[in-house]
Amino acid sequence: MSRAAIRYAKAVLDQANEANISEVVFGDMKSVEATLAGSKELRNVLQSPVIKGEDKKQALLKIFEGNSEVTKGLIQILTSNKRINLLGGVASSFVNLYNDSKGVKTAHVTTAVPLSAELENQVLAKVKEMTGSENVTIINKIDESILGGFILRVGDLQYNASIANQLGNLKREFSKSL
Repeated sequence: MSRAAIRYAKAVLDQANEANISEVVFGDMKSVEATLAGSKELRNVLQSPVIKGEDKKQALLKIFEGNSEVTKGLIQILTSNKRINLLGGVASSFVNLYNDSKGVKTAHVTTAVPLSAELENQVLAKVKEMTGSENVTIINKIDESILGGFILRVGDLQYNASIANQLGNLKREFSKSL
């Protein structure tokens, strides 16, 4: 996350708290985050220097027309400041800041295939044990390049049990012994 995105997210969280609608804006930001993550075309539009800022703003306001005034205000501010490409980062930062304020820990689990419900419960139990927090959410990212196993990241703790990592370690060991 860029520092600018974090600053915007803090400002939006403060504004949402003042208006007593932080839960609503949290839902909006999760929606913005998911929409941007799911649409490469939309991300390309936001990054494009060819498309006018006003056109980007109108498209985003149409896409997120059911969202709160705070979220729409963020889109307008980012557009007027020529920082609309930060929208995804601001949404992600907002979600993280909101979760931190509520004491919710987020565990990022990277696997080669989607987590089954049983495996997700096991990971959830392990993360609760590691963090001492009962309030944990899991975000599963699929990355086929890790071949198998998993990478677990909670805050600044990371545990890499991927096959790609183990193969890399073996390769380093072999090259040292030659």
